[in-house]
Amino acid sequence: MAYDDAHAQKADVKETHDLIASDKVEGTKVFDQSGEQIGSIERILVEKRGGKVSYAVLSFGGFLGIGHEHYPLPWSKLDYVEDLGGYQVDLTKEQIEGAPKYDNDDNFWTAENGRLVHDYYGVAPYWI
Repeated sequence: MAYDDAHAQKADVKETHDLIASDKVEGTKVFDQSGEQIGSIERILVEKRGGKVSYAVLSFGGFLGIGHEHYPLPWSKLDYVEDLGGYQVDLTKEQIEGAPKYDNDDNFWTAENGRLVHDYYGVAPYWI
């Protein structure tokens, strides 16, 4: 077994008060202001050079994993709430449905679309 393979198997990162492993974020439920589940985190996107989490991709809608849509949320829009066991956003289902979204085969991740996402949610871009 190669050095990298042996260490990858032992990469059991424990959650702390301030840190969470990416595999624990993926699949975490997302709730609206009233505490109703509106979706879940499908993946997170990390800035290559700075290492900051830039977006969480909200999987929303569909049935049994079919037909769901992908909504990039600026990480700053998510607030982890222990009592809910997930992230809460100050958005309604309708606001998310009107937000920029992308399909799996889209080339969505451009600087222009990044600005559209941040403008829609009214937050400063992560790169500023």
